[in-house]
Amino acid sequence: MKQIISLVIIAVTLLISGCESTYYAAMEEIGIPKRDILIDRIEETREAQKDGQEQFKSALEQFKSVVNFEGGDLEDLYNDLNGEYENSVAAADDIRNRIDKVDSVATALFEEWEEELTLYTNASFRRESQRQLSGTKNRYRRLLSAMRNAEKSIDPVLNTLRDNTLFLKHNLNARAISSLKGELSTINSNVSSLIAAMEKAIRESDSFIKQLKDGEE
Repeated sequence: MKQIISLVIIAVTLLISGCESTYYAAMEEIGIPKRDILIDRIEETREAQKDGQEQFKSALEQFKSVVNFEGGDLEDLYNDLNGEYENSVAAADDIRNRIDKVDSVATALFEEWEEELTLYTNASFRRESQRQLSGTKNRYRRLLSAMRNAEKSIDPVLNTLRDNTLFLKHNLNARAISSLKGELSTINSNVSSLIAAMEKAIRESDSFIKQLKDGEE
C-alpha cells in the first residue's frame, strides 16, 4: 500500500511539473494505462464545458442587467459585470488547458499503439489492431475538432465582455449604459453560438467515451 501511495504522489508531482511522458509511465506502473487517463481527461473536459456554459450564461444575464439599468449604484453594477468577466476568463482557461491535456495523452496513446503494431508476428492480429487504431483515430479527430471549435467560440464572447466591461469602467453614467444596449444582440448571439458548440463537443465526448469503454474501436 505504501508503495502504491508513493507512486501516486510521484505521478501527481510529475504531472504538475509538466513531464507528461514520465507521468504516463508512472501511472502505468500502478496499473493505470493511457486509455484510462484519456477517458478521465475527456470526462473532466466535458464537465468543465458544462460548468463553462453556466458561467457564460450567468455573464450574459449580468450584461442584460446592465443594459436594463434603471437606477442604483453604477459602480456596483460595474463590479458585478467585471466579476462575471473574470470568472468567464477563468472558465475559458480551464477548458483550454483540459483540451490540451486530452490531446497530449491521446497523442501518446496513438504513438504507443503504432509502435506496438510492429511487435505482432500474427498478421491477422496486426491487421485487426490497425483497423481498430484507424477507427479510434478517426473518431478522436471528430472529438478534437468539436472541442477546438468550441474553444474558438469562446474568444468572441470574452472579447465583447472585456470591451463592454472596460467601457463601463471608465464611463459610469447613463450614456454609457445606452451605448451598451447596442451590444446586447452581439453578445447574445456569441453566447448562443458558444453554447451550441459546447453541446456538440459534449455529445462527441459522450460518444467517444462510450465507444472506448465498450471496446468498439
